[in-house]
Amino acid sequence: MEMQPGQMAYDRAITVFSPDGRLFQVEYAREAVRRGATTAGLVYANGVVLIADRRIPNPKLAEPASLEKIHAIDENIACATAGLVADARVLVDYARLGAQIHRVTYAEPMSVELLVRRICDYKQQYTQFGGVRPFGTALLVGGYDENGCHLFETEPSGSLTSFRASSTGGNKGPVMDLLEQKYRPDLDRDAAILLALEGLRAGLEEGGSLAQVEVCTVDQGKGLSRLSADEIQKFAARLPTAPAAVRAPRS
Repeated sequence: MEMQPGQMAYDRAITVFSPDGRLFQVEYAREAVRRGATTAGLVYANGVVLIADRRIPNPKLAEPASLEKIHAIDENIACATAGLVADARVLVDYARLGAQIHRVTYAEPMSVELLVRRICDYKQQYTQFGGVRPFGTALLVGGYDENGCHLFETEPSGSLTSFRASSTGGNKGPVMDLLEQKYRPDLDRDAAILLALEGLRAGLEEGGSLAQVEVCTVDQGKGLSRLSADEIQKFAARLPTAPAAVRAPRS
């Protein structure tokens, strides 16, 4: 985000509004999300699929399992993270604790929307007090409860939105375009995984590979299931051929 003249006086503290009603530290946190890896999620007939680009820095030496972008929160809820990894880890730990406290207290799993609201309340607190900064991460939270299957997106500001299909992180534009064209609410699990992979492929940077992605599903009655690398490649082999890049004519 380009700094305009006169803005410097208003981006030093989280509690100071600019004259046009903006909190620049929150906007900078959104920029951290836009610089993060691409994630996507979509609701299908009996569950939710989450997918994330892990951006493995050195595929030959790094352990892919240590670069986790999709986290289990409870038996019925998982989330994909985009932005600052350390911030995401703190929010995931907070969500897991809240889900377990709810389960022990009420002897039932927490609903997806209630959990997301708790996370967003926590994130919003870090936009309102001095001496702290906003969480530079966005979460796509997917899962099921007695009211059906749900997908929510949380922002650094603490706002939340429910989606049938969504993407966040870097280069999400092509992913959203493809989801808007091809998403249907009656997709089965396999079709949803294929669409998620096709969407993420559209958002990968040059040189990116589906070999680095992480995929999981949360199915009603079955819980969370992570796809192995071999399973992901079998699905990837079924994808339609990617359209060739269109080059602009030389002047």
